[in-house]
Amino acid sequence: MSRNVSILGGGESGVGAAILAKMQGFTVFLSDAGSISLDALQTLGQHDVEYEQKNHDESRILTSDEIIKSPGIPDDIPLLMKAREKGIPVISEIEFASRYTDARLVCITGTNGKTTTTLLAYHLIKNAGINAGLAGNVGTSFARQVAEHNFDTYVIELSSFQLDGAIQLKPDIAVLLNITPDHLDRYDYQFTNYIDSKFRICRNMSADDKFIFFADDTVVKEEVTNRAIKPDVFPVSLSTHLDKGAYLNKNYLVFQPEQGKNIQIPLDELPLPGKHNMVNTMAAVLCAHFCGVDSTIIRNELRTFNNAPHRMEKAGSIGKVDFINDSKATNVDSVFYALESFDRPLIWIAGGIDKGNDYQKIESLVAEKVKAVVCLGKDNSKLRKAFENQVRMEEATDMSTAVRKAFELAGDNHVVLLSPACASFDLFQNYQDRGDQFKNAVINLKNELKV
Repeated sequence: MSRNVSILGGGESGVGAAILAKMQGFTVFLSDAGSISLDALQTLGQHDVEYEQKNHDESRILTSDEIIKSPGIPDDIPLLMKAREKGIPVISEIEFASRYTDARLVCITGTNGKTTTTLLAYHLIKNAGINAGLAGNVGTSFARQVAEHNFDTYVIELSSFQLDGAIQLKPDIAVLLNITPDHLDRYDYQFTNYIDSKFRICRNMSADDKFIFFADDTVVKEEVTNRAIKPDVFPVSLSTHLDKGAYLNKNYLVFQPEQGKNIQIPLDELPLPGKHNMVNTMAAVLCAHFCGVDSTIIRNELRTFNNAPHRMEKAGSIGKVDFINDSKATNVDSVFYALESFDRPLIWIAGGIDKGNDYQKIESLVAEKVKAVVCLGKDNSKLRKAFENQVRMEEATDMSTAVRKAFELAGDNHVVLLSPACASFDLFQNYQDRGDQFKNAVINLKNELKV
């Protein structure tokens, strides 16, 4: 086993890996090309971890037995290319942490919906009394939790970047929600490379494990059909009645996780709106069932779930106009799901830094549901070109103006939906800042209007 480890990246993932590596007796060196936060520096000091910042000491790093790379660092930087030429393994923090726990691993991925599904599955499992941790792309790093806790089950959200560095990771239960083009700049602009990355989640699974997937996603369905999938498969569908898995039947979600077992949950008991959240709920409920959670507990705990901020989050009302914060929707597919969730007229706030969006997918939904668009960004030309012949369009370069214009355009029983389809960095620090400013702008306008 390698005993001399270098860790690239001083964020939550890297610091967690450093803590675990020190506890396991490794010689640890953490290196960050940027600045490390004061909190992280304090933690590294407490665990006597040697580190550097604003630099990568290649001569030191390239003597390592193994390199643990944070997910935000691309695989093709020169340092990592040199490491691979020297035969030094480069792995993810997720891979490293998985070596030091015998806990049941529930791993969830997909282009969209994975955070919601992970949080809901964790909520159902933990509230059933199971000793569970929440890790991965949400919450505290997997490695830090393995180092500091002794959970029996981990519910782990996995991005494609985290899966890229997973070599021997073996989930007991895995979920693949959907695959649509995203982050292609990290995959040589080849969609097939991104698909391969997502399917790494089940590469080491055995016939005794459970693989849950969304059968209505054409890419996922085709790949499941054509690949040698070893674990027991459980499709979920909104369009097809299934003998196994879960599906939508009129006003119920029907679950058939095993022979002779049939669980039905009315749609009005679901905690989240929209068809996409029916899929997320089906996957999360199956995860909970396979962890041994009773169906009665599942139904009770569904009612108590609150989603993470900035994902179809209620942001208040002014008069008879409701405001929804979906700032996390940074691509067209996410916006599709958001628009599809409403039967009421919409004022849609969108825009920011375009990531190569193809708006054709949502043209018909916009025509059907959207009364007006408020463009929020420094350059809204692509958004305007896509929809200016369909709906009324207004411009805004700050959130307060966007919210005010949206409210003025709205009528009774309308919804103002912030679902940007774009990155936030032209006007905001990140999507969280954008969502927080939206919520604050709604409060400020309501107070001003005294409604």
